[in-house]
Amino acid sequence: MHTHLFPTILLSAITLAAFTPALAQDFDLLIRNGRIINGTGNAWFHGDVGIKDGKILAVGNLQQGAATKTIDAKGLAVAPGFIDVHGHIEGSIFQRPTADNFIYDGVTSIITGNCGGSADNLAEFFRKIDSTKTSINVASLVGHNTVRRLAVGLADKSITPADQQKMDELLDKAMKDGAVGMSTGLIYLPGMYSKTEEVVSLAKVAAKNGGVYASHIRSEGNKVAEAIEEAIAIGRQANIPVQVSHFKVAGKANWGRSAETLAYIEKARREGYDVSIDQYPYTASSTNLNTQLPDWAQSGGLDSIRIRLKEEATKKRIVADMLANLKRNKYKDYSYAVVARFESDSNYNGKSISEINRIKGRKAKPKDEILTVLEMIAAGGAQMIYHSMNEEDVRHFMKYPNNMVGADAGVATGTGVPHPRGYGSNARVLGKYVREEKLITLEEAIRRMTSLAAQKFRLADRGLILPGMAADIVIFDPATVTDKSTFTQPHQFSEGFRYVLVNGQVVIEDGKHNGTRSGMVLFGNAHKP
Repeated sequence: MHTHLFPTILLSAITLAAFTPALAQDFDLLIRNGRIINGTGNAWFHGDVGIKDGKILAVGNLQQGAATKTIDAKGLAVAPGFIDVHGHIEGSIFQRPTADNFIYDGVTSIITGNCGGSADNLAEFFRKIDSTKTSINVASLVGHNTVRRLAVGLADKSITPADQQKMDELLDKAMKDGAVGMSTGLIYLPGMYSKTEEVVSLAKVAAKNGGVYASHIRSEGNKVAEAIEEAIAIGRQANIPVQVSHFKVAGKANWGRSAETLAYIEKARREGYDVSIDQYPYTASSTNLNTQLPDWAQSGGLDSIRIRLKEEATKKRIVADMLANLKRNKYKDYSYAVVARFESDSNYNGKSISEINRIKGRKAKPKDEILTVLEMIAAGGAQMIYHSMNEEDVRHFMKYPNNMVGADAGVATGTGVPHPRGYGSNARVLGKYVREEKLITLEEAIRRMTSLAAQKFRLADRGLILPGMAADIVIFDPATVTDKSTFTQPHQFSEGFRYVLVNGQVVIEDGKHNGTRSGMVLFGNAHKP
């Protein structure tokens, strides 16, 4: 046999097996008459899916099969459950284990631990997920900021060889505890103070353990090109696959740079480096208010920031740097920055910094708005929404084939005025960009939400409707699926998903969450129980 023919022959065997009728077969659950979009990107086909013991047992003409439960999917799409590659659920999943906002959006698996922040002890986190029982499957990256904080604290500190060894050992343990890779958040404490070689050393440890490198890069604004190149260089030096998180060009000064930034990704791929991206389909980002401070002012965390704000000369320097940053990004004021959650005064939720500044009786000037920002930071900070992107750039990224969907959200608890991406990212892609704008095909969108994500994060039994794969499945109406969540009324679930199955168990039934918690931990390749 010619070895180069083996993949083709294997694929043919899988295809034949998928269409072999299962005569008189007994299933736990049988999905009949669906338009099966199997996650490969191929065209849909009519067929049935037979499930037993949490696995897909057969796909094809199963009309002679018998089952304990049958779902008639006539007129509906049947696809693999969606994999959200960019989550932040460390605390919120235990507040609401049913993860309704994700499940109603078709998400059956989530990768958390992004932007450099993960649970301090992943082994304990995974044990808690198992004991709590969740409605979604959970995988996690290990966060660079978490590791650096545990090793050396939050200060702006040069790393010694002993520090590096300690961080490498912490990361190695996290990988063996089950992480699927490592993440960085290079605009956050304390990762903003790290040198590239520090990250490369850690990425080599992740690579040795079969992981990936996912990065919230050092800049998504004026220095976005340099930041993308740094992420690619880290991947090249560590020999590790790279995922650039929530790919964007932020700030008015950078609108229109999407073709330029994607070119760096494509160039790396042509040169043989495994680099891909993810995106949430909105023109606003969401992160904390502290990111508006200059890096040097954040060293040591909130207590240190409060001390600096009491020193008049230091405060004056902070204000000057923030004014310069506004000017660089071509913003006249902070009207683009809206409060999602401010614990000190919930009346501020949903209001822009400019509005809050007026409420405080200050002049409508950037310097006065900065004083309002600094007061809010001193009071504990806030989660923000920044309307800083351009729709044409969002659309340009949406058309890119090596692009996955990541909501960049936690489990919604119904509080504050959060970014709608936590409720509707997948439904928005399917409704707005597939059905309405026809920017990409339905099969292509499903491929990115399923098999592409599973391939990237090495979730070997997820992301495809094929015999032997885990029975994570969504059944939805392509003609009606839509996101309902908005910036002003965010707490609204997506609609159109009739059934959602997680590990063979029905979680959404006739459009309603039934409370089933059949999710599980998805461990990385180096996991040693």
